[in-house]
Amino acid sequence: MALNDQELAMAFLDLSWQTFRPEEGFYTSEVQAPRPLPIRTFAPIGYEPRYPYPLIVFLHGHGGNEEQILRLAPRVSRRNYVSIGLRGPVCLGPNRKGALGFSWGDASHLPLVEDYLLEAIQQTRMHYHIHSERIYLAGFADGATLAYRMGLMFPDKINGVIALNGHMPREDRPLLRLPEVRSLKVFIGHGIANSVVPTGMVREDQRLLYAAGLDVERHNYPTNHRLHADMLRDVNRWIITNCAGI
Repeated sequence: MALNDQELAMAFLDLSWQTFRPEEGFYTSEVQAPRPLPIRTFAPIGYEPRYPYPLIVFLHGHGGNEEQILRLAPRVSRRNYVSIGLRGPVCLGPNRKGALGFSWGDASHLPLVEDYLLEAIQQTRMHYHIHSERIYLAGFADGATLAYRMGLMFPDKINGVIALNGHMPREDRPLLRLPEVRSLKVFIGHGIANSVVPTGMVREDQRLLYAAGLDVERHNYPTNHRLHADMLRDVNRWIITNCAGI
């Protein structure tokens, strides 16, 4: 059966990662559906198209943006991962530094965010060699809540959730799809002096996930609601350890 022009173009894109050799650095593209939204990408040093890389999807907190959150990527590792940063669909206006800040919205925005996330992952896999079972969502603050939600909704597409100074959804909490979610791995990094997200909430999250049979690792750090350098080092170690077990 002959392929039409669109199918031929998609087939070409599906193979483009075999010859694509980007320099280390940051790149910007867009998803077109359901509306134009950006994908900020960090390509690792010495990118090798024959190697299937883990993918880290960074999700910013309230008032952040995709450029700000993706600056964490080279601090986790300049070599080990392809990383992308996504932008919340609701613009909050300029932040204190003059850059536009965004949020992930409320329950009415979830269908848009779901489509955006899945389309961004698919588009990244067209251009970079991504291991299909090594896709991680890394969220800070409100981004961690979204990472939990998307990971629990799509455990067949997401291998792990990294929650940094954030908590699980408290409203419209997604149902734990047992036994599918038991394959989801969770890393929790939290500041012991965090007054925005109290440690008790994080302990409750850990107990719930552990009771559901998920593999959960939690670490506390000497910080408040800010990120700590040891968090990022531990994220790198945790992903490497999980990849070695796949």
